[in-house]
Amino acid sequence: MTRDEFEAATGVSRETTQGFDRWRELLVEANAHTNLVGRSTLDDFWERHALDSLQLMQLIPSGTRRIADLGAGGGFPGLALALACRDRGLQTRIVMIDSVAKKTAFLNRVIGELGVAAEARAIRVEAMDPSEDFEIVTARAFAPLNKLLGFAAPLLKSGTVGLFFKGRHYRDELTEAHKHWTFETEVIPSQTGDGVILRISEVQRVR
Repeated sequence: MTRDEFEAATGVSRETTQGFDRWRELLVEANAHTNLVGRSTLDDFWERHALDSLQLMQLIPSGTRRIADLGAGGGFPGLALALACRDRGLQTRIVMIDSVAKKTAFLNRVIGELGVAAEARAIRVEAMDPSEDFEIVTARAFAPLNKLLGFAAPLLKSGTVGLFFKGRHYRDELTEAHKHWTFETEVIPSQTGDGVILRISEVQRVR
């Protein structure tokens, strides 16, 4: 997929596409010395990373104020969502969490250049204040579902929804997670591959 094909497929403005392109340039530059994403995947930035992340927008209500992105890495999906929310005129703030300071330094550099409503924090997910309110919690290539729920459960209060990218073996992850947690699940096929997005709510640890 090319930059122009991405713009046509998503309907975002030329300014927003330019923002994605600048992010891609900074990612290539930083990835030479900091492991943000697999180097081989950067050749397919527009579909594998940008479009893949952007498909979450169809699952995010327009009134959403705060989103937490766990294990943010190179900014997928957090930065993509920040660019898309600005494109749509939404007053949504993205809080990206990663324990590696080099990664959050990169993210904050991109946030500064693009001027989007986001922040990156260099902390471990389990160190987050559970009283902090988010309507949506996202994660992409972060941890197996059972472990991910352990990290995310304090943030997944009543009414908060988890949107988690998973690969083709998601059923195995669901089976394992259900041994330790109860939760509501909606399985949404990915638009860019054979994976899925799990929409998870009402999370409780099995007693």
